[in-house]
Amino acid sequence: MSDTPVYSSDVAFTPAVKTIQARKGSREAFARVEENGGWRTEIDERLAAFLADTNSFFLATATADGQPYIQHRGGPKGFIKILDKKTIAFADYSGNRQYLTQGNLSENPRAHIFIVDYAHRRRVKIWGTARVVDDDPALTASLMPKGYKARPEQVIIFTIAAWDTNCPQHIPQKFDAADVAAAMGEASAQIAQRDARIAELEAEVAKLKDQNSREALADSKCN
Repeated sequence: MSDTPVYSSDVAFTPAVKTIQARKGSREAFARVEENGGWRTEIDERLAAFLADTNSFFLATATADGQPYIQHRGGPKGFIKILDKKTIAFADYSGNRQYLTQGNLSENPRAHIFIVDYAHRRRVKIWGTARVVDDDPALTASLMPKGYKARPEQVIIFTIAAWDTNCPQHIPQKFDAADVAAAMGEASAQIAQRDARIAELEAEVAKLKDQNSREALADSKCN
């Protein structure tokens, strides 16, 4: 039996998964997705925009015998770079020096990226393979975000096999502290502008009242 997937979603929908889907009543719906081409396999404008706004994601790898490991990766928005329609890469910063991800990838290149946008309650799942490049300083430097205070140690290059999105169900809405601070700063500026305008209008009203009072007084003297 060939291990070559028929549909792009076969990277996740194994025969065992499809058996359970059939038993629980969802196989027919996913079969229609497969008949329409399955999951996307190249980066389109939608995914590119999502990646450009990403500052945090989770990278899953596994040992040769299948023991999984998930590690967080983060950086300024846009730290994930698109190399071509099927390849993304990012500078891998020096951390706790356990090298679990690199060790796993050295014996099992299969990997998965899971990204959650809490502010907009969106998530993206990306299946593929990954490799570490730790002997190309020029490549590492080219992928390092300008001005970001971290020490790049190597590069991880991820080749996309398939990607899909999830519904927002059960995703709690959260906001980055930097975004909250920026919003509060903008709100404070707007409040200051409003208060200044109110003070200006109150001064104009007081001036008009004073002018009307003086005019009324002048009229009473004439009478």
